[in-house]
Amino acid sequence: MAELPSTMTAIGIKSPGGPEMLVPEQRPMPTPAAGEILVKVAAAGVNRPDVMQRKGSYPPPPGAPDIPGLEIAGEVVALGPDAKRWKTGDKVMALVSGGGYAEYSLAHESHALPVAGLSMVEAGAVPETFFTVWHNVFERGALKKGETLLVHGGTSGIGTTAIMLAKEFGSRVITTAGSDEKCAAARKLGADVAINYKIEDFVAATKAATNDKGAELILDMVGGDYIARNYEAAAVEGRIVQIAFQGGPKAEVNFMRLMLKRLHHTGSTLRARSVADKAAIAKAIADKVLPLFAKGKAKPIIYKVFPLREAAQAHALMESSAHIGKIVLTA
Repeated sequence: MAELPSTMTAIGIKSPGGPEMLVPEQRPMPTPAAGEILVKVAAAGVNRPDVMQRKGSYPPPPGAPDIPGLEIAGEVVALGPDAKRWKTGDKVMALVSGGGYAEYSLAHESHALPVAGLSMVEAGAVPETFFTVWHNVFERGALKKGETLLVHGGTSGIGTTAIMLAKEFGSRVITTAGSDEKCAAARKLGADVAINYKIEDFVAATKAATNDKGAELILDMVGGDYIARNYEAAAVEGRIVQIAFQGGPKAEVNFMRLMLKRLHHTGSTLRARSVADKAAIAKAIADKVLPLFAKGKAKPIIYKVFPLREAAQAHALMESSAHIGKIVLTA
């Protein structure tokens, strides 16, 4: 294999602010540490946490690169000490703690998966989204066959993934979205009920769709006043899993609903989790989800692809919320 260059193009954040703060710059080539692989990035997914990092509200955890980007796909070009799971030339998709918006990125070998029946662009849109959905819906949320999942933001990367996986594993899906067009897209993906939250009350609509029972599991990335409303929309013994707070992390809530309905309200973040935690999720994805990709039964929904140098335009699109599915950068 040809010798690697000493520098690479990456997207830096000049200072906290708008999309224009994302600028291409030259960075030193990363060197893989023990258990790590160096990947020549073909595609990198764009996610809400990247936007938060750019704004200065989601700093990278200690030891993580300051370059944004939490998921990549590409070719393994170098191995760190004791890295034995992959060999150079292997095509992988990987969850990373930062550094995805670059020509090359480091990943822990246990956080990488084979590209299974997907294009590189599709593979670059998998790890952050599918790891998040699998852990929160099926592990923390314990969604079971025959139960009803209410997922907010059904046409986001997380939402489209949650709809597909929940349906594939035999659950009923209710989702919210911000327009009739997005509701139609959610139904096309398999959602049984899609609620335009701008003109409908999702609590009333969820109860109507479940014979007044409510949803057994709610996946929420909104927070704010949705927290109290989720308690109303949940079934007795229902579970609510919090994965973000786009509407704010603070709310006034009547916790009597939690007691009377015996609700479980939990949540998680992914980026700062331990290497072992992420490796365990990766193994579950390999066992349960990769076979769906190989059979063509699931794949990420790609809305638009931008070249790496146009990361600012990609962020502007994400913040417009006009997209349905994933936005991807190609190096």
